[in-house]
Amino acid sequence: MDDETTIERRNDDPEGQTGKGTVSRRTFSAFMGAAVALLVPRATSASDTAGEDVASGTPATGGTTGNTTAIKTFHPPRPAKDLETAIVYRREDEFASHPYVAGFWETEAGHLVANFSTRKVNYGGDPDNLSHNNLGRNTGTRGVTVRSEDRGQTWHETAPRYSDARGETAGDGPDSMGEIAPIDFLKKDVLISNSSSGFSPTSRAFVRVSKDAGRTWSRSFRLPLDGLQSLGAMNSTLVRPDGRCLLFMFEVSSDGWNRHPLVYRSTDDRTTFHFLSFITPKEDPFGAGTGESWKKLPYAFGGHRWFYPRGYMLPNGRILCVLRCQRDPTGDMWTELYRSDDGGQTWQFHSRVNDFGAPGSLVQMGDGRLVIVYGYRLPPFGIRAVVSEDEGATWGPEIIVRDDGGSWDLGYPNAWLAAPGKVGVIYYFNSKDDPVQVQPGNTLAGAGGVRHIARSIFSVD
Repeated sequence: MDDETTIERRNDDPEGQTGKGTVSRRTFSAFMGAAVALLVPRATSASDTAGEDVASGTPATGGTTGNTTAIKTFHPPRPAKDLETAIVYRREDEFASHPYVAGFWETEAGHLVANFSTRKVNYGGDPDNLSHNNLGRNTGTRGVTVRSEDRGQTWHETAPRYSDARGETAGDGPDSMGEIAPIDFLKKDVLISNSSSGFSPTSRAFVRVSKDAGRTWSRSFRLPLDGLQSLGAMNSTLVRPDGRCLLFMFEVSSDGWNRHPLVYRSTDDRTTFHFLSFITPKEDPFGAGTGESWKKLPYAFGGHRWFYPRGYMLPNGRILCVLRCQRDPTGDMWTELYRSDDGGQTWQFHSRVNDFGAPGSLVQMGDGRLVIVYGYRLPPFGIRAVVSEDEGATWGPEIIVRDDGGSWDLGYPNAWLAAPGKVGVIYYFNSKDDPVQVQPGNTLAGAGGVRHIARSIFSVD
């Protein structure tokens, strides 16, 4: 069993109490000497004692707590309470989409900064031009930045318009961030963006830095491959309390059909990043699509498992990594969690979040509960959420935030704590009630209305 896929234990105490029988959980002191505060009591976790074959990436059936098998109960989805929805950005001749991979930050002042991409399109023209494989081929992609100063109630477009690394090549940008040193990753107005020149076997990843809450950005700095085939990045960063910044990215194999989520860590002089660990087993026997039918499609439409990693640190120091899994990105996709108790050095399967829906964005509530919000690309199309009361080991019934989507072509949310007990989420959407309706025919384009950016705020109680 590889070090990258195991986690050290002192012994198996399902209660997770301090003293004999605890999971070995490392703390990471900040430069000033402050340690990670244990603000949330450790809940009993079924996944802590569930048997699993990490080498193959296959969790055991069911979990156990002591000698009792934890059997999941099921309840119908329920509508979100106190729901408010509004359009953030819409243009009748644009395809606005994919905020999840474009960047999302919260500043020292509590302002929210969100990016998304747009392309010029003709919704009444050839529907094949709306296929994700063809988007932007003729008109290119433009990045847009919006900012909210009231916890997501209202948003305004702001300058500069952010530009990601797509279109950059392996030769672009210096290897060191020394020219913008010093960088204090612990400052909340220091924003880190990591993106890539695509998600292919030849992709390279880059980092940009803003020291003024996203008002200006540095040029791109190239990340080293460190012996990997490629690096795909989608704006997923985490800063540990010791000031080290983690980048969550993935490698695409030479044949393009396997993806390996991984972590890079900043160096102590904060001028570059290097490989730290693989999050999942390097090979997944069930992840890649088989059969010749898959090979006729672009990589993005393959039956991949384990990509789009995003890390979140809980108050007790545990890191949870949210992963997207799919058999078909136009519908059959789901969300899994992996965990690390040593700052991202080693990882272990934690839970499967849902039956369907990905990618997922995680929010930590003030009372310790976790909420994951995701796009739901099966009928009825929309946005959904689930809540966990035990640090993500188990998840409750689905909350339907929206079910009025016109097709699968929606989702990619970024979520935040909008108010006590309330979650906000920004995402891209198309409506079945839109006066503009795409007729996709036999293409990979989805039906429905104009692709636009929307936000919803709802209560999880």
